[in-house]
Amino acid sequence: MEKIHFLHSMLILTVLTTSCTINKNRPMEKNKTMEETKDYIGLWVTKDDHIRHELLANNRYDEARGNLKSAYQGSYKVTGNHIDYKDDTGFTADGEFKEGILYHGGMILRKEKK
Repeated sequence: MEKIHFLHSMLILTVLTTSCTINKNRPMEKNKTMEETKDYIGLWVTKDDHIRHELLANNRYDEARGNLKSAYQGSYKVTGNHIDYKDDTGFTADGEFKEGILYHGGMILRKEKK
């Protein structure tokens, strides 16, 4: 009976330990929004690499299109998993982060890996 109790305790400990981390260095962030994790900061690109949104830590963005490096620049605000853009001319747009993908203006952008 003691052996079963011990194995049961070890199983529970293993499950708890595994469910608390994704890997050794980063806590599990299940159910956290992009706003909370700040995982939106970085370069987001379309599959063909034609559109590139660089979301900077200072809530500014720089959008490149094709060979045009800074086609649009402006500010952005992330609320939950929603992003609102306002370029420097006053044009506004928005998007949604879902499962690591940014949906914006009919485009699908994925975060570029470092």
